[in-house]
Amino acid sequence: MRPDPRKYLWDASRAVALLREFSSGKTFADYEGDVLLRSAVERQFEIVGESLNQLSKCDPSVASKIPELGRIVAFRNILIHGYATVDDALVWQVLTDRVPVLDDVLRRLLDG
Repeated sequence: MRPDPRKYLWDASRAVALLREFSSGKTFADYEGDVLLRSAVERQFEIVGESLNQLSKCDPSVASKIPELGRIVAFRNILIHGYATVDDALVWQVLTDRVPVLDDVLRRLLDG
């Protein structure tokens, strides 16, 4: 039985919502100085990347509607496998610049 692609979209969307919640009202200095916040953000990025990776296997046609899906999965891989050299400034930039766009895309796909 093939998994429902909406499950992966929902998982990614939920993780994105948590990313936005965790970072609301925060600055890069807050992020840099709070190991718990950094850990929470990195974990949610891992979930986003893994759920979209699974989506790409389960339903490539839906996955193709997500811009930069390959980069999202690669970012997840960096966070997991390159954990010792994670660039906090890069994570913060992705969080502030790219997550809102991804949030919109995922919402449209779930609503459609």
